Amino acid sequence: MKVTVIWATPQLQDVVAVELPPGAAIADAVRRSGLVAQYGLDPATLRFARHGVRAAPDACLAEGDRVEITRALLVDPKVARVRRARVKAPAPRAARAGPGTAN
Repeated sequence: MKVTVIWATPQLQDVVAVELPPGAAIADAVRRSGLVAQYGLDPATLRFARHGVRAAPDACLAEGDRVEITRALLVDPKVARVRRARVKAPAPRAARAGPGTAN
């Protein structure tokens, strides 16, 4: 069966088609792709997805599957969003006197 293994970073995207026997697992496809060795990736920190959905290394593959090699998150997405919001937030404005306010 034929599957595709992808490694992508903001700087590059590498797509490798591999041929595997029926019943092969994600780990088999990643090993056969050679991407881990080519880019010096640490296997202990890698995670995998099949068609964008997280999958275990021992998950069986089917013809035409797309396997993505992903990195572990460096920061929780919610924490990152809060940090970005703090950086972009405008400084609070001083209270203005206007109609209906006591002076």
